[in-house]
Amino acid sequence: MIVTRKQLEEHETQILAPYALLSKDSKGRFHHDHEPEYRTAFQRDRDRIIHAEAFRKLEYKTQVFVNDAGDYYRTRLTHTLEVAQIGRTLARALGVNEDLTETICLAHDLGHPPFGHAGEDVLNKLMVDDGGFNHNHQSYRVVTEIERRYPLWSGLNLTVETLEGIAKHETEYDASGTTSFDPDTRGSVEAQIADVADELAYNAHDLDDGLKSGLITTEQLNELEIWQILCDRLKWSGYSLSEVQRHQFIRELVGILVGDVLKTTTQHITDKNIQSVDDVIQQSENIVGYSEDQKMQNRALKDFLYQNMYYHYRIVRMKQRAEHYIARLFESYLHEPRQLPNEFQSQIDKIGIHRVVADYIASMTDRSALLEYRQLFDPMMRP
Repeated sequence: MIVTRKQLEEHETQILAPYALLSKDSKGRFHHDHEPEYRTAFQRDRDRIIHAEAFRKLEYKTQVFVNDAGDYYRTRLTHTLEVAQIGRTLARALGVNEDLTETICLAHDLGHPPFGHAGEDVLNKLMVDDGGFNHNHQSYRVVTEIERRYPLWSGLNLTVETLEGIAKHETEYDASGTTSFDPDTRGSVEAQIADVADELAYNAHDLDDGLKSGLITTEQLNELEIWQILCDRLKWSGYSLSEVQRHQFIRELVGILVGDVLKTTTQHITDKNIQSVDDVIQQSENIVGYSEDQKMQNRALKDFLYQNMYYHYRIVRMKQRAEHYIARLFESYLHEPRQLPNEFQSQIDKIGIHRVVADYIASMTDRSALLEYRQLFDPMMRP
């Protein structure tokens, strides 16, 4: 038996909440395209993102530790998969569209340059007089302009709902770029879940990676309320965690955070009498989020990670090295654009040399950026 798209759409109608986005009600795509008989529009969006070149490259892009730091640490791809997994859990529990939520989660970091936020920061500085650089806006450009997989249009030709979710993806440290969507409306519940899942995932896995690497210790964590809660719940005390115990702590942390989001969001939906998608987007603030107590605990954890992990001298050294590589590459391409691949050279008259160079560097992985640097500046390296 084959379950058809019509049947899948009808199933959504029967089981999803009234404030969920239904694939049958999609506003469609900017370019006319047939829809398959056995996948919904949002399933197709998800598949197009997974098959995109930019998605495959996430495997070799930095989350916190550069790609050669070790096999265990998160990459931009594993972070993205964790975000998608958490997003689906939240979407299913809240009765909204899992496929759309997963799609937005999978796309949220497609525009990230190599070397993590260090790469983004230096590109933004280098582009300060030419529109700046923001990975959220770049992710939107990747799926609407930069990916070229179809003969009749640029981009992936995703649905309006997916594009708006990507455009309005915004966590505390990420400001969404300017797009054609109304800036005065909130994102859908599915888009808001992607925001929360992103922040939740990097807090949990950065803590995990920090403990695994030895950059942070349990003694340092004792100052945090959330750590004390975890110790009490797991009935643990001591100075060092075994491998299994560390996994227990991270798993428990994710469970606490997910539970708080579900409880708080459900309360918001009830208090604000959310009955439709329009009710969601017209709110003055997001309805998906944490309780006030959990926000305070999360804030303390973020501040701790910034002070003790992201500003650890080993991470700062990697950051400085990354900024040096990207700045030198940027200057070299500006000085002689003919070093760029032909497909990028052809865009110079359309969008300008600075944006073309930023697009090319942002498309690189950590290792391809390092290889490019060696080919341009190492006299012993064959170009």
